[in-house]
This record gives sequence, C-alpha cells and structure tokens, in this order.
Amino acid sequence: MTASDEERFARAALCAVAEPGEALLGRLIARVGPCGALAVVRGEEPPPDGVVIGDGGHRRLTAWRARLRAADTDADLAVCERLGGRIVCPGDPEWPVTLDDLGDRRPYALWLRGPADLRYACLRSVAIVGARAASPYGLRIAAELGAELADAGWSVVSGGALGIDAAAHRGALAADGQTVAVFANGVDRFYPPRNEALFVEMLHQGLLVSESPPGTDPSRPRFLVRNRVIAALTKGTVVVEAAVRSGALNTAAHARDLGRVLMAVPGPVGSRSSAGCHRLLREVPPARCVTAVAEILEEVGRIGTDLAPVPRGPVLPRDMLDPVTRAVLEALPARGAAGPAQIAVKAGVDLTTASGRLGQLSAAGFIERTTGGWRLRRRPAQPDPTP
Repeated sequence: MTASDEERFARAALCAVAEPGEALLGRLIARVGPCGALAVVRGEEPPPDGVVIGDGGHRRLTAWRARLRAADTDADLAVCERLGGRIVCPGDPEWPVTLDDLGDRRPYALWLRGPADLRYACLRSVAIVGARAASPYGLRIAAELGAELADAGWSVVSGGALGIDAAAHRGALAADGQTVAVFANGVDRFYPPRNEALFVEMLHQGLLVSESPPGTDPSRPRFLVRNRVIAALTKGTVVVEAAVRSGALNTAAHARDLGRVLMAVPGPVGSRSSAGCHRLLREVPPARCVTAVAEILEEVGRIGTDLAPVPRGPVLPRDMLDPVTRAVLEALPARGAAGPAQIAVKAGVDLTTASGRLGQLSAAGFIERTTGGWRLRRRPAQPDPTP
C-alpha cells in the first residue's frame, strides 16, 4: 500500500529532526505510525504505552523538538522535486523490503535521485566496499568486479567514497550496468567533491540515495550509520581491500548481523591495505574468500544455478590418455631406458598390453625406442590430432 501524502510529509519531517537509525523513533513509528510519531515529537501527543522513553529518550525528544522548529519540510520536498528526485517510503512500490530487516533502525524514508527503480535494482545486487586509500591492486579488482557483476545483470551498491567505492561504481557504469551510491549527506550535495563527475554520470544511469533531506552535510557518525543501509539493500557484501581500522569492516559487521553473505578478497600477505580482509577470513565464522565474480555469484545467486566452475590447470597432452596408457607412460624411468617386461611389471599390466601401449605412446611422440629399451622423449612432441 502506497504511503499517503500526509504520511510522506511526516516521514520527510522526521528525516530532518532525527539522525538516521534512531531506534526510539523507529519504535514510535512502528507503534503509532509516522503521523503519530511526529505528533509526539511536536508535543501534541504523549508517548504511547509500551514505548519506554527514559531519561535519554526525553533528551532526544527535546532535541528533536528544537530541530523541528528550525526545519522546513516543504522546502526540502520542493528542492528534491526541483532536482528531479523523489522521496520513497515504506509501503511504496519502490521501497526495498529488505530494509525491513533493520527493525527499529529501518530508515524513516529515503531520498532518491536517478532513473533506476531502487527496489528492482536491489533484487539482484551486491555491495562492494573497501578502503578510501586503496592500492592499485584494490582499485583494479574493484573495477573488474563491478564491471563483471554488471555484465551478469547484477547491480553494484556502494558508498560513493574515494578508492574502492568509486572504482566499483565506475566499473559498473563502464559495463552499462546499474549502480547505487548510498550517501551520508543530502542527495543535492556531491561528497566527496572529487567524485562529482561520477555522481553526475550516475544520475543518468543509476541512483543516489540518502536517509537525510537535501542540504544535510556529511558527518563521521552518518557514514557509519549509513553502512547498515548498504548491507541491508544487498544480497551480500564484498570487502575488496580494508585496513584493520577501516569503515568497510563496519559494513561487514552489519552484513553479518543481518544474515547477508559476507565475502572478502585476499591481498598480498604483507599488505596493510588487506589486513582487514585477512582478519575477516580468519574470524569465526569466516567471510567467504572470493577472487572472481563467478565465486561471488555462487554465494549470492540461486542454489544449483549460479555455481562457479571448478578452477582447473592447463590440460596437458598426457591428461588425454586413458588410464592404462597413462600407467604405462608413468612406468618409464625419468632417466635412462627400460625394456617392455620391466615396464609391464611396474605399470601392473601384462606384456602384450604394455607392448601395444608403448607403440601407441611412440606414435604419439611421448617416448622413443633406443638400443637399451624405451625412454621418454627429451621434448615430447604434441600428439597429432588427425586420425
């Protein structure tokens, strides 16, 4: 059921008065709805029975009431509309129901800019996160994963930050795929400024998403709080590169708490930029080690359908031999030569079989006859593929 205009306005106002993810406000909304929660914030209604306020809650209500007096929700909605954006609320067709897994810390509403449908884009989506001060290795891996996920029809969700986030977004865009950036500020402000060109491109092909109304500046707490949204929107989170004190590990913790698939890309063993990834791989339960998109899709895709192929080494000519012929070949000494009878005993076959297979191996270029018996060719020729 689509949110009414009154509910939409109330949720927009609540976005302006409270920080994202306030569990107390989430409980109020769950108990009396967004309009009732706004009435409680205004002081028009008492807190409902069953919602414990406490001293900390009263302080929050006082702070929210002060912010509400300074807020201009009509102006926020007008700015959003002027930018071609929209506000999406629980109950709207575009609302991703996976956000409901956040419980009391579910977003009050989301402010969006961009042509993609958020709910549809997130049905098959993967979060790619990592360090801002990424290495060339990490940037390359993030861009490749983003592009290959897009080629496979999956959306890439990240935080729009410098480093791994931006590389993953750019990779998806380069493959003409959909990508979603979750901001810690209003969607009217491009932060960091160095990614402005990236965000402009996403306005034509992806989505910019925020829990905060236009005009909101980023802050460190908001970066950490928005990470829960990145984790909740997606089927799984891939940490490409992260130091031991990286914000990406905060996103990883949210993914694990929400029951999403947590994956990590290994890096060089001595790299500080990958120390956080290696820690995730050693924890209990460990993150899944992934090195390619096929492995990511095996973790987040459909059971029995999106299976990664088993890694195999190069196929050698001797791999094409039948078991008996291979046994005869393996029976030849590494140095020197041996007679047919000696080879037959070592291979565990009779003399007639050994003699026949030795002839086949000679014709195929694996061995050669000498005065002392059969020996391996120094440089085996490739078998002739023609009959």
